[in-house]
Amino acid sequence: MTLKPQIVSLILVLCIGLVSCKSAKTIADNGTLNAKLSARQIIKKSDKSELQFNTLSARVKINMIEGDKSKSYSLKLRMQKDSTILLISSPITVVKAIITPTRVAFYNKLDGTYFDGDFAYLSDLLGTELDFNKVQALLLGEPVFKPNTNEYEASVFEKSYMLNPINQNDLFEVFLLFNPTHFKMDSQQIAQSKEKRLLEIDYLAYQDVEKEVLPQRIKITALENDEQLKIDLEYKGVQLNQNLRFPFTIPSGYEQIILN
Repeated sequence: MTLKPQIVSLILVLCIGLVSCKSAKTIADNGTLNAKLSARQIIKKSDKSELQFNTLSARVKINMIEGDKSKSYSLKLRMQKDSTILLISSPITVVKAIITPTRVAFYNKLDGTYFDGDFAYLSDLLGTELDFNKVQALLLGEPVFKPNTNEYEASVFEKSYMLNPINQNDLFEVFLLFNPTHFKMDSQQIAQSKEKRLLEIDYLAYQDVEKEVLPQRIKITALENDEQLKIDLEYKGVQLNQNLRFPFTIPSGYEQIILN
């Protein structure tokens, strides 16, 4: 599963949409588990925890480990909820990327290349349909696959509530772990047994920011056969609901990246 640089860039583009905020207070996990809580009740509480901000800006530090190789990145982030994510390498603008419901694009000044497409390639790569809403949910501590009360069953797993489909999909299995304090995600796991793939997103800490519960630390692990990719995210200084611009123009003369 050694990843081509282009694919790594796309993974980074999709993994940086999350934020933290100034003067944020880490939330203690002091919720009490109730083994009698139904799937319907858990889903209802999760729906109430959805974030309501409009825009945000932040600085994001990323550490990515693939095999014995480790790389660190710093990015500036601007986000308009449900609409646009803009990423700019920091402190010098070398790579710039944009994600919208219909577009995934980036360019790299170092090698004069760019990619301009949509979620179709990434969906094929992961073996499941991917879209802006799923990416946003993953990065904001909300369920990637919106659970239906008639299709999921509830149980208690260690310190979390667990929801899993009554009838798992033949192509992939989904496990959702909810935090009993605020009913955001503790972990999301998507497994493709036949392809020996596993995507696990662990939410290690949350914070209270202007009465919103936001992830503070996230660990993403992607497994394929015996290969492993880890992405750790750390978020610093954020401003919420500011008037932001989202300029993005691919420079002329750059060579288009074609992914096969």
